[in-house]
Amino acid sequence: MLRVEVSKQLGDFHLKASFGGEARVTGLFGASGAGKTSLINMIAGLLRPDRGMIVIDGEILDDTSAHTHVPAHRRRIGYVFQDARLFPHLDVRQNLDYGRRMNRVVDDPAQRARVIDLLDVGGLLDRRPGQLSGGERQRVALGRALLAQPRLLLLDEPLGSLDDERKVEILPYLVRLRDEANVPMVYVSHDANEMRQLATSVVMLNRGRVAGFGGIEILPGASLPA
Repeated sequence: MLRVEVSKQLGDFHLKASFGGEARVTGLFGASGAGKTSLINMIAGLLRPDRGMIVIDGEILDDTSAHTHVPAHRRRIGYVFQDARLFPHLDVRQNLDYGRRMNRVVDDPAQRARVIDLLDVGGLLDRRPGQLSGGERQRVALGRALLAQPRLLLLDEPLGSLDDERKVEILPYLVRLRDEANVPMVYVSHDANEMRQLATSVVMLNRGRVAGFGGIEILPGASLPA
């Protein structure tokens, strides 16, 4: 269960959003500059709201009225960025294990095998990031986030830097994550087609405000400007 009621002034831009629910994939949809990344940065704990609260599974992570702010490293939230941000000096096996070790999560060989199988990265384990395609790097980044055993996964335009061929390659893996990983996700995109394939509920943002909230039927017929 995710509940977000926040307000944040960012220079001349004012973000104010309120939504909640138990969706498997909550899509944050809007054009560039709508406030999508700022909003998930607040959920992640990387940005503090000026006013409001953020609650996950009954735990208050931010409550400005009570001066509560749980730091990012204690939130048990995975974050996958548009660029995979893998460590170039580590191989795939080491990159996968990095999040688990940094979060001091006990190694679970069975879980590791499930994630490797889910994302089909078993044949990549001995490679360095520089030897991977963009789609392969994103699959490794997803695996690294999952192996840290998050209670929520944030994905900020994870297909945004990929060409159409790579997007088609990785979308089925995101659908498998939704259906099999049992980790709720917040998925950021300006691409209506991605949202239709992945989201189970949609928050539409426009100039820092929630312009719509509901199922995928509220999405427009075309994607918005990146």
